[in-house]
Amino acid sequence: MTMTTMTTTAVLHDGFETVVGLEVHVQLATRHKLFSKARVRIGQPANTDLDAVDAGLPGALPVLNAQAVQFAARLGLALGSVVAPVSFFARKHYFYPDSPKGFQTSQGDQPILVGGEVTFVIDDVGGATMTVPLTRAHLEEDAGKSSHDPDGTRLDLNRAGTPLLEVVSEPTMHGGDEAMRFFRALRSVVVALGICDGNLQEGSMRADANVSVRRPGQPLGTRVELKNINSPRFLNDAVEHEAARQRRLISGGGVVVQETRLWDGEAGVSRSLRSKEDAPDYRFLTDPDLPAVVVSEALLARERAALPELPEARRRRYAQVLGLPHKQAAVIADEDALGVTFDAACAFAVGHERAVANWLVNEVNGLGADVVVAPAALARLVVLVETGALAGRDGKAVLRALASEGRATDAAAVDAFVDANGLRLATGEAAEAAIVAIVAAVFAENPTQVQQVKEGKDRIKGFLVGQVLKRAGKGVDPKLAQRLVDEAL
Repeated sequence: MTMTTMTTTAVLHDGFETVVGLEVHVQLATRHKLFSKARVRIGQPANTDLDAVDAGLPGALPVLNAQAVQFAARLGLALGSVVAPVSFFARKHYFYPDSPKGFQTSQGDQPILVGGEVTFVIDDVGGATMTVPLTRAHLEEDAGKSSHDPDGTRLDLNRAGTPLLEVVSEPTMHGGDEAMRFFRALRSVVVALGICDGNLQEGSMRADANVSVRRPGQPLGTRVELKNINSPRFLNDAVEHEAARQRRLISGGGVVVQETRLWDGEAGVSRSLRSKEDAPDYRFLTDPDLPAVVVSEALLARERAALPELPEARRRRYAQVLGLPHKQAAVIADEDALGVTFDAACAFAVGHERAVANWLVNEVNGLGADVVVAPAALARLVVLVETGALAGRDGKAVLRALASEGRATDAAAVDAFVDANGLRLATGEAAEAAIVAIVAAVFAENPTQVQQVKEGKDRIKGFLVGQVLKRAGKGVDPKLAQRLVDEAL
């Protein structure tokens, strides 16, 4: 089974092609903020996780969090970026209430990462992949949060100073589906690297999409930025909606204005927020309070040696070595927890890898994120079903029962439950010989039905199998009974 890399061709809508570039803000999983000792936590009372640096108080001096630099270097190595040995922080000036300093500390024209690429599956059936080049990735601090109501605006600065790594792609994507797949692939990588928890509901990753449309062969059109999208599905919808809006505008004789718009995922519409600034508007100035960021060769060597198997490599292994269908391989590989469980379960169920994948994706994954099924327990269930010692329908019931009771902990727990409930099926030559005899007896008692099946009335076969199971009683594998009836016919 092979995988190919492809460069997609833009699909034209009303004679226009869509061009998309993404800026994805990855919240780094550090204990402390980027320039202060304040903790990074979710759900705390407003304005409790901050100190003088985050609040922008006069005289408060920032100190760079070394772990954030380490995490940035790790991502750069994983994505094939150039990790700058020396980079700098700058002050990005703008006024907004949730930025108390009057500027954001970010990296301007000398970022920590340059180049690199993100690869993702673009064809779920054939497994073809698409590679999107990156422009850069830079460290910066997050802003606070403003809440608006009829009584006014309230500020919560708990997020202010949270470390972000902004990953900027080249504008080489051609629609919402590709943007969505890029976002998912990047999430898989950062979670596998342990530098971000990937919790989209809590805003651990947010995408800004730069969307424009143009006639084929023409220069890039005026881009519109869609801000703060934290869902792959919303990202797909937002890009498609904005591209359609621009096509209608141009076709009607209008002009696309460079602006920033907010996407309302629930309503399925975007709303204008402000005119889009260009870099000169921010008056980037090198931050005089922060020294150069130096990444040593020793740090890079340690990080390079500790890199785990990345989702793309894991996906190829599942498809090419284990023979999993491409879509199933992607589902397991792209979610780190699923991949870890799958690999561990396969070690206990050698030769049954495809069955393990089916159970993991179709059964275990449907139990909910909070339900824990130990790899050894999953593997034992699969082996029992695959070897005919447990009926498939009973295996699913065992899984649900053990998982709901928190007892899907090991292989012994599975065997104990199966035996305690009398679910183990007879196997071996003696059991098969006994069923062969039962099949012969059932055929002898039902010659009319046997003849009808031979004449092509396959539905009657179910009656014969049912009679065999009824006479054999509990403890017989329906699949075995079906096979022996087929052979006798």
